[in-house]
Amino acid sequence: QSEVEFTTKEFLSVFTSAGLAPSLEIINSTYTGIFHFNLTLYSDRVYWLIDIPRENITKNTDIASVEEWLVRITLQYGLNIYTTEGTLLDTVREPILHWKLGTMMKKRTIHQLYPHVVDLKTTKCPCANDVALLGFVMNTTFDGVYIGLSFSGFGDYDDTQWYNLTDMIYSQVGEEHRQLSVVDMVLTNHFLVILTSLGLFISGDLRYPSSSVLMVDYIKGKLWYNERCFANREHFEVDYVTITFDRNRTLSEANSCFYSKEPFLDWLPCLPPVPKGTKTILSTVITFLVDQEQSSAVYLFHNQKNTLVSVRILKHNKLDLIQKFPLFSFPSSFSSPVGMIFHPRSHFLYAYGNQVWLSIDGGNTFDLIADFHDDIIKNTYHSFYTSDITLVSQSGKVYLTKAGLGKYSKIGSISDKIFTLYYDHMGLIHKLTPDHFEAGGSLAAFRNSKGIFGQAFDMGFDTALAPQYLTLNEMIFYAYVPKNEPKDTVYTKQFYDIHFGKLIHSRKTGTAYIRKVFQHNTPEGFLSSVIAELIDPFGIEEVDESSCLSSSLSISEAGNYSYKLSLQLQSKCNNISDEKTVVIPGYSSFLITTILDNENALAVATMPEIVPHNMTFQKDSWFLYNFGKRNGQTWNIYAKPCNYWFQQHDDSLSLSVLKYIDLGKSHTFKMKVIPNTKVLRTLEIPLLQVIAGNPNLLEVKVEGYFDETNITLINLHLFGYFQGSTSLEFIVWGASTECYVTTFVPMLKSSCSYLKSMHHIPGEIIPLEDWMSGVYVNSQGFNMIKVLPINYRPPSNMGIAIPLTDNFYHADPSKPIPRNLFYKSKRAGKFKQCANATTRKECNCTNDQKFSYAVAFSDCREKVPRFKFPVIQYPVSLQVYSEDGNFPVETPYLVTVTEVNNRENWNLRHTVPENIKKMKDYLESILSAPVYNPLGLNLSIKGSELFHFRVSVVPGVSFCNLVEEFQIYVDEVPLPFPGHTLIAVAAAILLGGLIFIAFMFQIRNIHPWDTFKNLIRRDNVNPTNTTAN
Repeated sequence: QSEVEFTTKEFLSVFTSAGLAPSLEIINSTYTGIFHFNLTLYSDRVYWLIDIPRENITKNTDIASVEEWLVRITLQYGLNIYTTEGTLLDTVREPILHWKLGTMMKKRTIHQLYPHVVDLKTTKCPCANDVALLGFVMNTTFDGVYIGLSFSGFGDYDDTQWYNLTDMIYSQVGEEHRQLSVVDMVLTNHFLVILTSLGLFISGDLRYPSSSVLMVDYIKGKLWYNERCFANREHFEVDYVTITFDRNRTLSEANSCFYSKEPFLDWLPCLPPVPKGTKTILSTVITFLVDQEQSSAVYLFHNQKNTLVSVRILKHNKLDLIQKFPLFSFPSSFSSPVGMIFHPRSHFLYAYGNQVWLSIDGGNTFDLIADFHDDIIKNTYHSFYTSDITLVSQSGKVYLTKAGLGKYSKIGSISDKIFTLYYDHMGLIHKLTPDHFEAGGSLAAFRNSKGIFGQAFDMGFDTALAPQYLTLNEMIFYAYVPKNEPKDTVYTKQFYDIHFGKLIHSRKTGTAYIRKVFQHNTPEGFLSSVIAELIDPFGIEEVDESSCLSSSLSISEAGNYSYKLSLQLQSKCNNISDEKTVVIPGYSSFLITTILDNENALAVATMPEIVPHNMTFQKDSWFLYNFGKRNGQTWNIYAKPCNYWFQQHDDSLSLSVLKYIDLGKSHTFKMKVIPNTKVLRTLEIPLLQVIAGNPNLLEVKVEGYFDETNITLINLHLFGYFQGSTSLEFIVWGASTECYVTTFVPMLKSSCSYLKSMHHIPGEIIPLEDWMSGVYVNSQGFNMIKVLPINYRPPSNMGIAIPLTDNFYHADPSKPIPRNLFYKSKRAGKFKQCANATTRKECNCTNDQKFSYAVAFSDCREKVPRFKFPVIQYPVSLQVYSEDGNFPVETPYLVTVTEVNNRENWNLRHTVPENIKKMKDYLESILSAPVYNPLGLNLSIKGSELFHFRVSVVPGVSFCNLVEEFQIYVDEVPLPFPGHTLIAVAAAILLGGLIFIAFMFQIRNIHPWDTFKNLIRRDNVNPTNTTAN
């Protein structure tokens, strides 16, 4: 045994003896499962082990777009000690993993491609970001489409499987075409779209594995996609992909962009036709995006004069000619737009180029986030989980911002000529190059991305700062711009938005937090400044550092916005230089610009209005600060360490949350923002900003307040009335970019939750083991489980022996069908689960199906609840189950009840309060069926054998189609009084006797009718003689 193994065993023994063992938590946006490791340790193991069957997490096996799970392991559940995180991917269901991309390639073949690669393109699965594709953009000397597939977030280059799609694409376009290469790629929830130099190629539906590829003949352009995860997809959720071309409408093509929704067969022009005679300014469509939350289309236009954003309504996949909002025109400084993108799973819209702009209202307005002047942001990379957004400029500089945050930081640079960045599912960033991958971790959480972007970047600039105190805890720093500074470099000596929220550090000592950034033209020599809040006092020059401080100081005006500072020397003055600042409490500060001699210097004032003209200050009443650069940089600007904690009301640690709100229901979010540093200033507004992506979908009420410990608390109440989905953004606007969490973006669906269902609560619960055995005897000695005969069908109204239903129960195609003598019975009855099967085993009935009351699985149902005749006033108890708990079905959830096999001899009894009587009458006229109040609903049955009931909630009270089925087998029905039989027998005897007598009369030639007629005729011929006196 190694020393490490021995030490590990000792640790495990200590934890186990204390009753501690790890817990594993599996999380996605709608599910949380807790699994505990076994406390038992085995002598040959130096680890804890847990085995979780897949069925304990999910039972579905169909190929579909499903969320990747987050896995969190802690030593003790609920305690954040020895915590580690990872992801869990359902490879059984992930669509792209089952799709045949092309011919698999070997490593040595991949190595031959490296010299010909000029760029890289990545795309990832919207619901599982660890599943991603990497495409090589080839130069003109090498043809082909080569794509790498990873399901581990490009964690290891050797784990990437490479495919050659060249032959597949040439089979569509023909071998005569050359210079084939990837241009762009998009992986949607169900389709793969590849733009190549020879056209646009679209896969079939990834859920149905095949290798077919459809080609659409479009020239080189760029693909745009609004990344949304459509796990548990609703009917109103659909993916759109758009394509734009680098051309304007002076060319023969009528449009420079197209859009399509899945399955991407029909591509429509995104620009409406321009009426003849209309004068328009030729504009290039830089980006065209579809906003699913607001059902609109967003354009980014650019022409020689300006850059514009236009928003139009998208209805039934058609664009409205009328603008949804007025055109938004960017200032002329936004001269080089590159693109526009929605942050994944949110409604934050970013436009980027030589500036970065943010819109939180779908393109109606934009706010400036960053200005890069002569540098241009070429690419943006996003993590939905951590809200990280990495911006990479054409010069290789790398910047970081957080979704919705109005600040950003410079985090380094990249020197690789060919690279791309990629965020995996946990928000860890990776640098991908043609021949290797490099993991950098989470930018905000772990700060170990230095291997990718270099050391922490100083955001300071090459000039002197002049401090000016406002209060004891607040000061202004002015950035000095010399008079002779060339105009094209003036911007390098100013404060900008990048410095907002950062820390100024002095090389000597002291730190201040920048709260505001200003641009101005006065005072002379200072074009920008910042207001900063002192965290640690800045160090001043001491007498032993500069003996001039022991002298008196007089100030006089020197003209041309300069002031003369004169010393009344008490001793020899040394170590004084320009770019130092004289600070006089209560008066303007002075930045020394020129040393005239040992006693005199010229300076510029930070606040000319409060300059002490012709005044003398004794020693110890004026101070000297050094924020210059004469002897090297004396100050720096870095990002502020994280200063707030974000906490959800349920202590959930998931950053990806999906909540369903049913019709007329509500949901409440409770959030806390906790400062983890000493609050220097009492804030007047909560630190949390709340934004709804589609404010028209939900009614939103927000309550924000502080408690006695300066913790910001937000209560958000949401009410759903219309069907749709929207994101909800919580932004800690005062947080640093260093924070792991600054933005929380839950998704809200005003729709039916896939976890919401209605269930019948039986009067007596039968344990599962008794269902398996088929015997459960109640207190009266009655077995409440009935094992149905094979191929059983319930009776009809025509009799027990004449079943007319199509539903079989306990089906077995290999066995004879009972009660199948009559023609109508032979025509009725159809297998469902057992269709095309020859034996019951081939029906593949699962245990869940065997115990399901649903008519769809009646073939599998073997045992049903058994009741003794008669069933009188059986309470039909119904409950709705959802992720938020259970509640009984009551008004306004009115219901209809039907017997699925069209049986009679049953009735329902219920009470109808006056407040719902009108609703009941109205619904019955609409539905043409009886409507019942589910509260206090009682069922009586006077028939025999199986009754199968379906209870449905009426439409209009829920987005869900709430349906429940239950079965009752009525047994031990007594024989009825044989009245009908006796009457039938007597009638048969009477009729038979009459027929027999008629037959005997006939063969004996007896004609009773003739005899009767003769008798009548004789009476008429011999009338009675009477005499009247």
